[in-house]
Amino acid sequence: MLNNESSLEESIAISETVLSLLISTGILIIVIIILRAIISRFIRKSVGSLELQRRWLVQTRNALILLLLLGLISIWAEELQTLALSVVAIAVAFVVATKELILCVTGSILKTGSGSFNIGDRIQIKDFRGDVIDQNLLATTILEVGPGKLTHQRTGRMTVIPNALFVSEPVINESFTHDYMLHVFTVPFKREDDWQTAKNKFIEAANKHCKPYLKEVRKYMEQVSKQKGLDIPSVDPRVTIQIPAAGEVHLIVRIPTKSGQRSYIEQSILMDVFSKQDFSPKKEEKKVDDSIS
Repeated sequence: MLNNESSLEESIAISETVLSLLISTGILIIVIIILRAIISRFIRKSVGSLELQRRWLVQTRNALILLLLLGLISIWAEELQTLALSVVAIAVAFVVATKELILCVTGSILKTGSGSFNIGDRIQIKDFRGDVIDQNLLATTILEVGPGKLTHQRTGRMTVIPNALFVSEPVINESFTHDYMLHVFTVPFKREDDWQTAKNKFIEAANKHCKPYLKEVRKYMEQVSKQKGLDIPSVDPRVTIQIPAAGEVHLIVRIPTKSGQRSYIEQSILMDVFSKQDFSPKKEEKKVDDSIS
């Protein structure tokens, strides 16, 4: 019973406060209207030029509107402050509750604005790597390629990546040149292996498999270089040497290839080289070493 009476008193007090504010607002509006009528009549009687009359009437009207706004703000200041605090609290709660969605939308805007990739491109972000098959405002869908970062066959799995990752993580686009591209793979050897012969064999095999479309790749790379303002890269197959650790030699094979045939060309070259020759240490050298020992 007491609670009902107290709530009734509070509602009456609130209604009285709102009523007094409305009365003050009405009085202010009436005063502004009367002032405008008096000032307008005075200007029309005192000023002879029509142009000056129009200028003074416009300036007076704008000044009275500004005075009305200031008066309304002063009358409703406390209510506006309460409303502003409520709006800020609601906005903060909304941002906290939808932070991930906001980041996803921001990531979508970022990747669209930067043009980092398109449908069909092969991308890698963090540990996710695959071909883009769909993208929307919240997520990007890829068909996984792997396993690992060096193979180029699809695993049959689909990955949905939230666009929030594109805000904080770099994206690697492996299909930047689309139709043709430069593909690199590594072949490890031990220091005692016959890697010198293997290097020559890889160059021969790469030239044989890439020769049918080498001219097309060269023309395509020239067009891409002109469009992007880049230096024209050399598209001829090459094999370079890398020493990642003591006792190891890595052959870095770089070949031009069609974007959809990277794995096929790589496997063809590997099969061509390793099916015809063994690059392990020669037996004669082992016998000499045994006799010396």
